[in-house]
Amino acid sequence: MKLIGVNIALCAALFSVQVEARDVEVKTTKEKAFSSVSYGGEQIKVQRIQDASHVIEDSFAKTSRPCPPFCVNPISIAENIETVAELEVIDFMETDYAVGEGAIIDTRISTWYQRGTIPGSINLPFTVFEKPADNPELVEILESLGARERDRVGAIQRGIESLGFFDGDMKTEQWDFTQAKQLLVWCNGPWCDQAPRAIHALVKMGYPPEKLKYYRGGMQMWQSLGLTTALPEENNKVASK
Repeated sequence: MKLIGVNIALCAALFSVQVEARDVEVKTTKEKAFSSVSYGGEQIKVQRIQDASHVIEDSFAKTSRPCPPFCVNPISIAENIETVAELEVIDFMETDYAVGEGAIIDTRISTWYQRGTIPGSINLPFTVFEKPADNPELVEILESLGARERDRVGAIQRGIESLGFFDGDMKTEQWDFTQAKQLLVWCNGPWCDQAPRAIHALVKMGYPPEKLKYYRGGMQMWQSLGLTTALPEENNKVASK
């Protein structure tokens, strides 16, 4: 009897989602009406704004900024770093992030983050990653991302690791990144250098490139497609629906 009740509840939930999906006119793709991501203790629906006449009116409507520093970034910013677009970001939310194996990193300074962020993101400003390797704040952040600070490593051991043994390509003298999370890193858009700077700093300290993804479009492209943003200062209240 209990199993029957569970099945009925599950069927009802699935039916509700199907009905809700049919009501979505502006979908993400032909097959996907919306997605869902856990953020700040809430389930946030990630979908496009349903008002087909909506336009961007804030600073992301600007087309030109002085270069430097606001220069157009290339598609590939570093060797073996995958550059992704919006659908890949959503897929990352539903896979690596959902199972706790990935983190979405908003590398902008706090004032930008507080104005709105991509749901699921944590704010780790790019300046943190450019701190000295022994900086306590940087050490704490890397450990929170799954990296493990190593005890003193001998020359022979590092020599063996450098040949590719014992996951040597995932380790440095200071850090073991074997269990480090997959990171999806982003900032304000193709003209923003904060995410690239954070990625270059991570690679320099030994974070494996295959564990890094770069969302080049950033907040400008995310908003230009009408996708949901969240306001951290209001308990992750959805900013666009």
